Amino acid sequence: MGNTKELSPEHREELIKVLKNRFEKNMPRHKGIDWAKVQAKLEAKAEKLWSLDEMESTGGEPDVIGYDEKTGEYLFCDCAPESPKGRRSLCYDRDAWESRKEFKPENNVVDVAAEMGIELLTEDQYRALQELGKFDLKTSSWVKTPAEIRKHGGAIFCDRRYEHVFMYHNGAESYYAARGFRGLLRV
Repeated sequence: MGNTKELSPEHREELIKVLKNRFEKNMPRHKGIDWAKVQAKLEAKAEKLWSLDEMESTGGEPDVIGYDEKTGEYLFCDCAPESPKGRRSLCYDRDAWESRKEFKPENNVVDVAAEMGIELLTEDQYRALQELGKFDLKTSSWVKTPAEIRKHGGAIFCDRRYEHVFMYHNGAESYYAARGFRGLLRV
């Protein structure tokens, strides 16, 4: 992940092209949303483009999945078929990472999401995403864990198997090559 949170004009233009192409190829994800309005918002918010680039460069394939009427924000989410490759093999949060005595993962999902400027999906958001397609058929994704579960050392993750979306628990310090996380960005 880069040190500067600003993309060059050329990089911005290329990213917007990629996002527009993905938007046009996946219209059922965002019925009734006009790309020109999304693009205008993106061009006005350089820091959001930086976050989208982080999502893209780690394999998330971000796309518009909705519009928040209350805030006037478009919602981008990682829509890669499987949990983003560049965000796997991470434990849940810093406390979990620090609790590992050996074989610490490179990082944790809560800190990585914060560094990227994105939100970790909640279980409800994850289930809503699954209404737009079939995701995580071979992988799983950490989701935002309620404090009550986290205080007991656990964390939750979800996947899709047997045509159903499942939510599971694990020790927050665990990490697997097939588990990453999906993020949400409000623009």
